Amino acid sequence: MFNKICVIGMGYIGLPTASTFAIHGLQVVGVDNNPELLEALNAGRVHIQEPGLRALAEQAFATGNLRLSREPEPADAFIIAVPTPASPRVEGGGDPTAELGSVVAASQSILPHLKAGNLVMLESTCPPRTTLDLVAPILERSGLRAGVDFLLAYSPERVLPGRILQELTENARVIGGVTPASAEAGRELYALFVRGEIVLTDATTAEMVKLMENTSRDVSIAIANEFARLAEHVGVDVWEAIAMANRHPRINILRPGPGVGGHCVSVDPWFLVQADPEQARLIRSARQVNDDQPLHAVRLVERALGTLQGRKVAALGLAYKPDVDDLRESPALEVARLLAEHGAEVRTYEPYAPERTASGARAAGSLQEALTGAQAVVLLVDHKAFRELEPAQAAAAMPGRVAVDLRGVWQPAAWEAAGFTLHTLGVGIPRG
Repeated sequence: MFNKICVIGMGYIGLPTASTFAIHGLQVVGVDNNPELLEALNAGRVHIQEPGLRALAEQAFATGNLRLSREPEPADAFIIAVPTPASPRVEGGGDPTAELGSVVAASQSILPHLKAGNLVMLESTCPPRTTLDLVAPILERSGLRAGVDFLLAYSPERVLPGRILQELTENARVIGGVTPASAEAGRELYALFVRGEIVLTDATTAEMVKLMENTSRDVSIAIANEFARLAEHVGVDVWEAIAMANRHPRINILRPGPGVGGHCVSVDPWFLVQADPEQARLIRSARQVNDDQPLHAVRLVERALGTLQGRKVAALGLAYKPDVDDLRESPALEVARLLAEHGAEVRTYEPYAPERTASGARAAGSLQEALTGAQAVVLLVDHKAFRELEPAQAAAAMPGRVAVDLRGVWQPAAWEAAGFTLHTLGVGIPRG
């Protein structure tokens, strides 16, 4: 029976999870070591733009079931939902690896409060065997044995920004215990709100499931990006070719773009490489293709302008995907940074976070401001507002007539009718 839980980490997963448990009747302590974040949440300012999250958090606080703290407290269950980024990729410095310092710190913070019969759930995305080889030994410093005296399990978050609240409750939930009893305890806890199927396994398999899901997508995007580069080389429109190939009943080629972002797909494959570099050769190659794609995009802009030196460029969008404010690991940020590094005067506009910009660039407060005076406009993220941008609006603000579409959504005829030369990622010049 669970009456009180501690959720450690009030980010994209921790806050929705804590709020959801609270409105389902549990006493929840939301823990985070960032005092400014806790102050903002206590003042009713939700730091994440996610449909329905503000209302959910307000409801959770209103029930009196959710309160915030910088430190864990005694509880029946502890959920660790802290970030696990990959280390920065350094030229000649080896592959990125998982930075697990926050998982270590969260596990250590539980130690003074861990009692026999407690359940500890790890939700943070981690390399295989993290639950067994890192978290369990830390918690066993209490003198209690994992799977014997206390219960320990891993359950990966598998939700999409923009749909977090819906998928948190409706998606299938994988729970891997260090023992069967640990997995069963995890099922009992999450069954309070999960309407999707709850599937039980061991902890390491559960860790692998999350990594396999995101790595599979990363590899699929990498082949799409390679198709785009090949199409440019041989003089083919990759978008037309993909549409035709996808008419085959067993083919589903994804869309190419300027790279892969988000906290999961662009990071998780490295955790599998870390686990066994010799066996993860395809995974590493796909990651390198997608990591190199922002530079390929910059070269496309450079060819369109002739040179980047001193050219004024309006860069539209910085999020990692359309219609969200999530800039984590965004390839759009990297493209904008590289454009500036190569000499362009870059003005960015991200409608979901207008104050944010890339290193070396300047932030515009509106689309009109970004376009004003630009010699080229570059579509980095296909937000709805940018997909629907009228070429005439751009033409009225810009002295230049160069447009670069890195998402394959702008219609060439409309842009050409407004006097622009449109350059699209994956579209080569046909050879006679």
